[in-house]
Amino acid sequence: MADLPLALVTGATRGIGAATARALAPTHRLLLGGRDAEALGELAGTLPEAKPWPIDLTDTDALETAAAEIGELDVLVHSAGVARLGTVETATDADWRANFEVNVLGVVSLTRLLLPALRASKGHVVVINSGAGQNARPGWGPYAASKFAVRAFADSLREEESALRVTSIYPGRTDTEMQQAIVADEGREYEPERFLRPESVAAAVFAAVSATSDAHPTDVTLRPRGLV
Repeated sequence: MADLPLALVTGATRGIGAATARALAPTHRLLLGGRDAEALGELAGTLPEAKPWPIDLTDTDALETAAAEIGELDVLVHSAGVARLGTVETATDADWRANFEVNVLGVVSLTRLLLPALRASKGHVVVINSGAGQNARPGWGPYAASKFAVRAFADSLREEESALRVTSIYPGRTDTEMQQAIVADEGREYEPERFLRPESVAAAVFAAVSATSDAHPTDVTLRPRGLV
């Protein structure tokens, strides 16, 4: 198993991140990134070659220390994220900062720190974006702005690092705990069948990562077939 490629998945404690870890587990050694060390340990215990990698993406010093221990990295999946919504009138500065700290700066910082490891293996960076990174809806401005920003980051990285593959994945609304909170704020009844399953997004990640070496999947858009 030691010769399997190494993948780091952030936001691996639940939702899309956990589903992605499970999808990659048969073909990769895994580092499971997230803030909840206990949850990461539980997930690692169910996978054949996985280790917890507890980290707070907003803690710059801890991030530098943890990243320095990784010499080569084949796949980096950015799945960690927050969603603080609100209109231009009602969203606070704290809402905007929270979205950008995790959804943009966390992605940028971790990628930059791991560039030497990714270059060493001609690796693959996957950014789990959002439909909000393609279309900004009323009341979603702070979150959408962060997703548009991380889209630009991925596009820039792709152009600057020709040895790497960089894929942005844009899932529509997905059945996660984050989605449950959003729907509750919208005052609607939660109907999971109307949304994408995390496993469906994870399958798209796996397809991108396992694409033949001559192919560079740059952008993948997924939409739920339910009526959202």
